[in-house]
Amino acid sequence: MALLALPALAQDPQPLTYAMFEAAVPHVDLETCPDSLPQQDSFCRASVKHSEIHVFAFSEYGDSPMIGFASFPADQLGLLLK
Repeated sequence: MALLALPALAQDPQPLTYAMFEAAVPHVDLETCPDSLPQQDSFCRASVKHSEIHVFAFSEYGDSPMIGFASFPADQLGLLLK
C-alpha cells in the first residue's frame, strides 16, 4: 500500500476567535487583563494546565479574534485575580 501526499487543506491560517476558544477550551473569565496584555477594547480568559495559567486576550470587535497571549506560573494566581 502506497502513501500519497495530500495538499494542505488550509491555505491561509485563520485567527482564533472567541467563539472557537469558548467551545474548545475550559476557562474562567477575568475581570481585567494582566498588564502585559492589551488593555483597551479587549477582554481576557484564563485556562490552567499543569503548573501554569494561560491567559488569552480577545478583541471586543468583529469576531473577537485573539490579540494576545501570556503564561504565568500557577503561584502567581493571586496577582492575576487582583
